[in-house]
Amino acid sequence: MSDIVLDELDQDLIRLLARDARVSNRRIATDLGVTEGTVRGRIKRLQQDGLLAFTAITGYEIASKTRLAFINVQAEVDRVREVADAIAQVPLINAVLLTMGQFNITAFGLFEELDTLVETASDRILTIEGVHHVETSIAVKTIKYNARMAKITKPGESD
Repeated sequence: MSDIVLDELDQDLIRLLARDARVSNRRIATDLGVTEGTVRGRIKRLQQDGLLAFTAITGYEIASKTRLAFINVQAEVDRVREVADAIAQVPLINAVLLTMGQFNITAFGLFEELDTLVETASDRILTIEGVHHVETSIAVKTIKYNARMAKITKPGESD
């Protein structure tokens, strides 16, 4: 991935799409001073290279019972990646991050029932070989959330 180079046009195109992914190729072409074919080709290449994807993001606020929960995991240092990969396979987990500090893995997901969160943290994650400790936190109020940075989906929805 380090050999991929984004030129100024690619960066401008991504910036415009980040603002409004529904903008037409014609409008982008006009704004950037290029042809519609150039825009179409650039978008296709960026998608094929895995540098750009389009998705609809539904705010998790619409699900009144759904709670965003964080599961912090303390894993053996030499098994962190293996443990993180195992956690990523848990269906209710939406994201797995390698972190620094007291915990070296943070996972998060949406849970409708507290029992399901406890089962996921205790029965699924804590039992993974290499996991020493698990601690959960539940978001009770969202002050700021930028969906462009981290898409959250309900369990069963595809990425």
